[in-house]
Parts: sequence; structure tokens; C-alpha cells
Amino acid sequence: MEAATEAVRGRVAYPVLVQDELPKAALLGRFRDEEASCLFATMGFWQGVDVPGPALSMVAIDRVPFPRPDEPLHAARRQRAGRDGFTTVDVPRAATLLAQGAGRLIRSSSDRGVVAVLDRRLASATYRWDLVRALPPMRRTRRREDVTAFFSPRP
Repeated sequence: MEAATEAVRGRVAYPVLVQDELPKAALLGRFRDEEASCLFATMGFWQGVDVPGPALSMVAIDRVPFPRPDEPLHAARRQRAGRDGFTTVDVPRAATLLAQGAGRLIRSSSDRGVVAVLDRRLASATYRWDLVRALPPMRRTRRREDVTAFFSPRP
């Protein structure tokens, strides 16, 4: 998050807001008020957050949110599942978290935007369709031009 923030901060003309630089409520208030701002935060920050309207038009997810291998509950479940642990424990949990991350974007019937999943595994891994099917119905693309066109002003 910090490396991404620093990479973007010097390249965009928009306010760049970062988790932990302000209290959560103040940060969200500023993000809602400044529609052209960028907010960088971890997935845990977004739990319970509701930002309807044009202030939130893109959610970028840097990697598929698999549980940590050393997290005790999921490690025990994987161990109990044996050889199928990854498929029966990790993939469904990642699918749920990915869908929840995407769900931050569309909060009302008039909301629109882009969910950018930057992890190549979503395009190539054997389990990719388990993840894609968990997402809300939406147009998919791998082309940056499609995203640029989406954000271009409508006639």
C-alpha cells in the first residue's frame, strides 16, 4: 500500500489519501467530499465502509485475497481437508473476500465504476473461474483502453 501510494502520489494531480494518515472517519469524509481523490487502504479498512455515488468509481485489488498460510483457523481447516485443503478452504474464502472487495463499488442503483483486479492468477490459474463466478455480474476486460473509454465523458 505504501509503495503504491508513493508511486502514484508524484504522478497524479489528485489528492492522494492513505489509511492511517487520518482517523478512519475523517479520511472517509474527505474521500467522499473530494470526488477526484484517490484512497489507498488495505482490505481490512473497507469492512463496513459505504461510499455511494461518484466519489468511489474504481476499486483496485492488487492480489487475490487468499488467507495467510499461517493463520491458525484456516491452517487447521486445510490440514483437516488434506490434499484438497487449498480448493476447499482457501479458494472459497478468497472468492468471498474478492466479491466483498468488489461490492464496495456498487452501493446504489445509480453507481457505476470499475473493479480492477491486478493479480494475473485471475486470468490464468486453474481455480480462476471459481473466483470470477463469485463476483457480481459485470463486463470483463483485460484492455486498459476499455477502462479509459468507460471513464471518458459520455456525449
